[in-house]
Amino acid sequence: MITIGIRAEPKGLTFAIFDSNDRRVLNVEEIRIPAAFTVPEGLKYVRSNLLDVLREYKVAKAGVRVTEPNAHSMSIARIQIEGVVQEAFASSAVSAYYVGQISSIAARLGLKRTDFKPLTAGLKEPEVENWSQHSLVEREAILCAMGAVDA
Repeated sequence: MITIGIRAEPKGLTFAIFDSNDRRVLNVEEIRIPAAFTVPEGLKYVRSNLLDVLREYKVAKAGVRVTEPNAHSMSIARIQIEGVVQEAFASSAVSAYYVGQISSIAARLGLKRTDFKPLTAGLKEPEVENWSQHSLVEREAILCAMGAVDA
């Protein structure tokens, strides 16, 4: 089964495509909103490109890593993108998706919450090829995709 994990940022998102049958990451990429776009144009751009990715990879299940409720500085732009991602999932052929914060993603992976940040920081490695070559945001998207298997 093919899953996708999303990690939004104020100027776009990072997605990871995971093949749960082979237990391997197929792709990790960014969708960046062009700087010249207005907010509505940018959100439309993210939605359109994400729907293309979902179709291209025939994604069955999905997950989006969302902002923690106790974040010191919440980004309105990131939250808007997270909402558009959820709408795109609902408008696609994705059969199920979840919205996860650190604790729920860790639980889906059978990890302790305290193991999540060392994994994303690269201090610990799951059984993922080239883990150390990915950024923190990419690692969050990969873990989110892996957690989508049971969505």
